Amino acid sequence: MKRGKPFLEVFASAVHEDYRFPILEIFVFFYALGTFALASFGSALSTMGASEEAVAYSLASSVLGTPLFVFLILIIKNLAYGLGSDIEKGVIQTYLSYPLKRSRILSAKLLSAIGLSLLILLGIQIPALYLLAPGIVASHFGAVLLTYAANLSPILFISGIMLLVTLIVRRGGLALVFGIILYFAFSIVSSMLMFTAFATKSSTILQILSVFYPSTALSRYYGMQFYPGIEEVWVPTFQEVALYIGASYLITIFTFAIAYIYFCRRFSV
Repeated sequence: MKRGKPFLEVFASAVHEDYRFPILEIFVFFYALGTFALASFGSALSTMGASEEAVAYSLASSVLGTPLFVFLILIIKNLAYGLGSDIEKGVIQTYLSYPLKRSRILSAKLLSAIGLSLLILLGIQIPALYLLAPGIVASHFGAVLLTYAANLSPILFISGIMLLVTLIVRRGGLALVFGIILYFAFSIVSSMLMFTAFATKSSTILQILSVFYPSTALSRYYGMQFYPGIEEVWVPTFQEVALYIGASYLITIFTFAIAYIYFCRRFSV
């Protein structure tokens, strides 16, 4: 058996289960609808002296609210009812019998559950943004990508935790409930910290929050206002924004690394 064939078999099987009709069509529809329905230039244009780069940031961030939640639901579904069901039903035993390292088996599953989901999201939203504002998106494509990188980080971090939980509890339904609760818990805590930071004029809280939600630092860099007097609290430099985004992805990579180590060394069927 060729070395690459087992990997492709696992990947193809995962894609078949994760995106069977009409799941793919439904999520593609939501991504496209969300992009065109939510797109707005208002927040940047209302800021005095807003640059085109700030407008590009505002446009990209305006379409990420609901689609990001939909994206998370797709990932949670893929991990919980994809990988989780494979574990519950014993399908994972078949994969482990392949002449394939465990790390590659998990990589094939994640490439379907997360990688393909991410490709669909970006493949629909970015071209749609270009159709809405071709001049701005083309001229400031780096700002658009930076906006996506900053906003996707916490979703991927939650996905890493979800992966580890799924491997440990080995029950898709329980992992699904945990993932949804975890998302809303993160959202509530971040909102509380944001309000506390502006109420107390504390830049330290915003800096801590930016490690897990780098979109906080990016929004401050572009001068977006959420509360009166926000401009007096903290305005990071571009280098600081890049540092927070990098730190958030290092934490995410560390989370996935733990899941890989657990699956390769401690996971048993």
